[in-house]
Amino acid sequence: MLDFFTIFSKGGIVLWCFQGAGVTESFTGPVNALIRSVILQERSGNNSFTHEALSLKYKLDNEFELIFVVGFQKILTLTYVDKFIDDVQLHFRDRYKNELEQKGALKLLSNNFEFGDDFKRLLREAEESSKARSPGHMRSFKESEKSQKTVKSMIETKGGDKGKEQGGKKNKNTKKEASAVEPVKSDQGKASSTSQKMVENGNQGLTPEEIIQKKREEFFRKRTGGPAEKPTKSPKPQKPREKQMRVWDMGGNSTKNLDYSERNGDGSPNGGDQNQEAHVDPGMQLNSMKGDLQSVDYESSEEDGEEMEEEEERVVVSETSKTSSKKSGGFGGMFGMLKGLVGSKSLTREDMEPVLEKMKDHLIAKNVAADIASQLCDSVAKKLEGKVMGTFTTVASTVKQALQDSLVQILQPKRRVDILRDVMEAQSQRRPFVITFCGVNGVGKSTNLAKISFWLIENGFTVLIAACDTFRAGAVEQLRTHQRRLNSLHPPEQHGGRPVVQLYEKGYGKDAAGIAMEAIAYARNQAFDVVLVDTAGRMQDNAPLMTALAKLIAVNMPDLVLFVGEALVGNEAVDQLVKFNQALADHSMSDKPRLIDGIVLTKFDTIDDKVGAAISMTYITGQPIVFVGTGQTYNDLRSLNARAVVGALMKA
Repeated sequence: MLDFFTIFSKGGIVLWCFQGAGVTESFTGPVNALIRSVILQERSGNNSFTHEALSLKYKLDNEFELIFVVGFQKILTLTYVDKFIDDVQLHFRDRYKNELEQKGALKLLSNNFEFGDDFKRLLREAEESSKARSPGHMRSFKESEKSQKTVKSMIETKGGDKGKEQGGKKNKNTKKEASAVEPVKSDQGKASSTSQKMVENGNQGLTPEEIIQKKREEFFRKRTGGPAEKPTKSPKPQKPREKQMRVWDMGGNSTKNLDYSERNGDGSPNGGDQNQEAHVDPGMQLNSMKGDLQSVDYESSEEDGEEMEEEEERVVVSETSKTSSKKSGGFGGMFGMLKGLVGSKSLTREDMEPVLEKMKDHLIAKNVAADIASQLCDSVAKKLEGKVMGTFTTVASTVKQALQDSLVQILQPKRRVDILRDVMEAQSQRRPFVITFCGVNGVGKSTNLAKISFWLIENGFTVLIAACDTFRAGAVEQLRTHQRRLNSLHPPEQHGGRPVVQLYEKGYGKDAAGIAMEAIAYARNQAFDVVLVDTAGRMQDNAPLMTALAKLIAVNMPDLVLFVGEALVGNEAVDQLVKFNQALADHSMSDKPRLIDGIVLTKFDTIDDKVGAAISMTYITGQPIVFVGTGQTYNDLRSLNARAVVGALMKA
């Protein structure tokens, strides 16, 4: 039933393995995929993993740094696997405890772990216990609820209607009797009316002496002519103020100043297209983006994080010292505090639970999706469970450090995207490097496409922009404006008389996949280095548009598919990325479909330290964040600094 079972250390040394009868394929491929995709990427919250036709279950032993992995066919439903892997772990630990406590790879290699007989016995017991569980006993008719019903109760008779009528008459009689009883109740109500008036006068909850004192004060106030206490009334609702017309400071008094039909913004008559964008902003820095992009920095985040950690540790130390001093005085309190800090026992889930709950709430407050925050905390708990704490360390600091390391690992995925290197490689093959941008509406695809164009031009490449957003009004004009602006910043005279940026467009209402194909062919003929394909924004639930995007990517096979998402989203980031990837997989014609290769995170300057969307997006796709948009000018493009972002995320 089982294809394989292997036990190996976290250093990669296989201590023992088992391969099922008739299994010829090696298990190294699935196990290596598990290590790369789950264990190294800090995704061990769920203890199962699927690789092609195999389903893998694994268990981490943090005390001895071991990993237990079992593999079986995905179509099988083996209910005993979870308990079986726990039993194997316990027996293996108990049998080879002395050998496992010896540190060092050479000592592990020198030991001989003979575990075959015990494994077969445990497997036999597990299979027999699963077979012994008989299916649920079927109830007899007498045990069911249906047997309690009689035939008479299920037959509708005319007498039943009469009974209802008689019942109705009885109900009328009972109403009359009830009305006769009501006068008696009304007399009792009169007696209690005086007490209700007392409550209404505001004497509820007062003692008799306080009521007498209050009445005396009212009597003296009337005799002396003082102002009587008026009962507080609810204030009258104010009438809503009418909306007043806004007056702009720089607007002027007439609308003539706003008429630009006869002149441009600089006061010159409407002339050539190239002069229209000739004015350069003083803040625009040319030749400032050569080479790799600068990383996003949070200078104060790490210092604040360290201060917060020190404060947390002080609080934990003071609490342990207070509790220990209450239990015993003098030296006992001092030793109790040391006992609370010194690593004397291994961590359990119960020890970490309160700290993990606080960490989870903190991550959600920083815009991490709720599901991903839970999975991260579960992964950290599995990573630390059974680990012996270091000397003079608290549970809070240990959990926080482990979570911080996990977040850094998540933001540094297995695949690094180096666009400049890839463009130069495509140049050597005499073909353009094609990048496709996709995403939902309004996240800044066209704006960040222009920023990336500027960065590529600064590094000496020529760019062709393919206007494949044939749906939104003004999309082509927006890209044409960016083209003019970029060509004015880098005039053709400085580049041998050839414009560094060109726009390939066929207007509106056309097939986007066809336009992209024509643009790539045009770029190959005209020797452009990079083609940037702008697509229409679409919601992840719009099936026809998602099909059109999948067709564009499947037909043209771009070198890079970038998902553009804004840093303001929380749980929505997960839904967007999952559905975009699912649509690309469903509508692809190949066995290995092209999915999202990287992420462009926009509007990063608007979120302060709520950077959780970066974690959510990277965790879902396993792909890196290639660019970060931090403003509205062409210079506002950065790369992601994982440690700085994690520092901002962990800041209180």
